[in-house]
Order: sequence, then C-alpha cells, then structure tokens
Amino acid sequence: MTTKLDKPIRREIVIEDKPYTLTIDGDGLKLVEKGRRNGQEVRWRDLVNGDTALSAALGASTGG
Repeated sequence: MTTKLDKPIRREIVIEDKPYTLTIDGDGLKLVEKGRRNGQEVRWRDLVNGDTALSAALGASTGG
C-alpha cells in the first residue's frame, strides 16, 4: 500500500545539538538549519539516478 505525498511533511529534528527543519515533499527532501533560509536539498529523481552525494554515501554505507 502506498500513500500519495500531496502535502509537504515538515519535522523538526536535532543533529549534533543544532535544530533543523526536515521537509519531505513529492519532489524530494530539504534539510535547513533553524534560523537559516537555505539548506541541503535532494531531489528524488537525482537520488534514484545516483546523482547526489547522499546516494553515494548510502551506497558506501550499504556496501553498494
């Protein structure tokens, strides 16, 4: 069963004692440090095609 992601999901998370906002939507995900406007963004298309540093890191961590 799948659920369409038609509205962005926003969650606050803490990484190394710094607060961030993680946004997940139909295009991808974005991680922004609280109080800042710009952050790291990954498009699902790029992740699937292996065109991001994140996908390289995931491949390294899984042995792929």
